Amino acid sequence: MNYTRADLADRLAAEYVLGTLHGPARHRFEVLLPAHPVLRQAVRGWEAQLAPLMQAVPPVEPSPEVWQRIEAALARRHAVTSPARAPAQRRWNSLVLWRGWALFASAVTACLTLLLTRPPPSRPPLVVVLTAPEGAQSFVAGINADRRSMEVRPLVHVTPPSGRDLQLWVLPPGGAPRSLGLISPDRATVLRHPPPPRGADTLAVTLEPAGGSPSGAPTGPVLYSGRLQL
Repeated sequence: MNYTRADLADRLAAEYVLGTLHGPARHRFEVLLPAHPVLRQAVRGWEAQLAPLMQAVPPVEPSPEVWQRIEAALARRHAVTSPARAPAQRRWNSLVLWRGWALFASAVTACLTLLLTRPPPSRPPLVVVLTAPEGAQSFVAGINADRRSMEVRPLVHVTPPSGRDLQLWVLPPGGAPRSLGLISPDRATVLRHPPPPRGADTLAVTLEPAGGSPSGAPTGPVLYSGRLQL
């Protein structure tokens, strides 16, 4: 799927922001979002369009019947309050106090909504999509913003032959491949303290004997690869 197409990116971003993108499609979109500037721009555009709608929703004042039930409940509690505690209890049971707290809670909710829709800028993670030679996307590797860990997640189920493992490598231009470790074919794998990435490095997944390459260098075929773009 070509995510650089503006019409496709806009449609997926709209469904994502509105919440109508569900299940595996939503998960795939969230995994690929950091790797595609066109998708991120489309999401920001839809968030900017929809955020004012939340501010335009007027607050709902409880009906008189609701306040009457609250006053009746407070009156029943006041009737069983001891005389020594009556002044403080009356202040606590004051309808004005409860209305004030309700307005305060509404204001806090509005502020939190505004803050959540406008998150502070942060350093984005580095994402590499690993594809097979025929172009099928099979893994996505995300390097955390602190560069201290990497998460490799399969986009589709991969079944290596019995007795073989998948091993991830970083291939610097003109340098020897360095192993990053074994990765799972069917669930996310977290690799701690990967080598610092560089702009022209390539990540590759090879098929190796069980437990990994015995020589410290790739011995099997390259199944998936992707270039790191800084």
